[in-house]
Parts: sequence; C-alpha cells; structure tokens
Amino acid sequence: MMNKKLQVFVSSTYTDLIEERQAAVQAVLEAGHIPAGMELFKAGNLSQLETIKKWINDSDVYMLILGGRYGSIESISGKSYTQLEYEYALSQNIPVFSVILTDSFLLHKTSLLGKMVYEQENPHLYDEFKNHVMSKIIKFVDDEKDIKISIFATIQEFINDYQLDGWIRGDYDYEDLKTQFSNLQARYNSLSKTCNKQRSIINKINALVNMV
Repeated sequence: MMNKKLQVFVSSTYTDLIEERQAAVQAVLEAGHIPAGMELFKAGNLSQLETIKKWINDSDVYMLILGGRYGSIESISGKSYTQLEYEYALSQNIPVFSVILTDSFLLHKTSLLGKMVYEQENPHLYDEFKNHVMSKIIKFVDDEKDIKISIFATIQEFINDYQLDGWIRGDYDYEDLKTQFSNLQARYNSLSKTCNKQRSIINKINALVNMV
C-alpha cells in the first residue's frame, strides 16, 4: 500500500462548512492521498446525482463531515443530497467514516455565521440522519485540527483493515499524478481565498450590526 494513493470522497453541506471542508481536503493531500467531491456540492437534478454516484464508485474511502445542517433536498427521494451520498456509499460497501462537529464547535461557529449554522427547515430530518450516522464509525471534533487528526488516523486504520485498490498501478504515469496533485492544490488554494473573502464580508456585517 505504500505507493498507492487512495481517493477519498469528502461529503458535507457546503456554505456552513467551507473551512471544515478545506481542512479535510488539506489533510487528505498532506497524507499523500487524493480528495474528491469538492465541486459537486450544489443543488441539482438527477443527472448530478448519477455523477456523484460515479465519483463515489471511483473512490476508495467515503468521509462525511456533519455539522448542524441537513442540506439541499433531492425532490424525488425527499432526502438531502448529503444523506443520499452517505447511504449510497454504505450500499456499495465503501469504507465510511464520519466526523461530527460537537455542540461547542457549532456554538463557536454561530458567532461567525449566525443561525445558518443550524438546520432551520427540516430539523426532524436532520435529527434522524444524525442518529443514523452515529450508529456507524464516527469521531467528534472540536475544531479543524481535530478534523485533520481524525483523517490521518482513520485513513491509516482503513489501509490496515481493508484491501483498498488505490489509484496507482505498475504502469501508472507518475508525471500525470503530479499534475493531478498540483491541480488539487490549486483548487484548495482557490477555496481558501473564497472562504477568506466570505469571512471578511461576515465580519463587516457583524461590525455594522454592532454599531446599530
């Protein structure tokens, strides 16, 4: 396994967990593996769901980051895309693990993002999904550092416990792999800039509110 690069599908709601997703992507890259799924988290139609399934099928590991939101609802099933991704990964016997933000972590995030941190429209669906997730392999996290630590530890556990294919074969083009990693790092840097801009806007809004 030492030369194999695992593809790790990272799933979560999006606008409320931008920084946490960044931490996960960075941790996967730093562990020498390949993150996937960053570009898929927008509400869409059935064709998008099929695309998501293909990405999950091509991945070696599925990771869920669960905060306080349930996510966009897929109209046919009545479930969130995040839940559908999670259930599909389980149905395909892909190794799954989840990190769940603690209450204190969520409370801290409310000081930055306000009530959008918590599910407003479908709290009962969120509670049901969270209970289901907690019946499987989970780790509670208090900050982004905990997310990274959980990823490092869990990937190594999965390498030891599962016969995972990974991406590299004997005739794999290593130059192509370097290009892929460079592109992934560039995507991470772009996400980081976006997050910093959003944080700046939120801070300005909070400052204006405090002046009123």
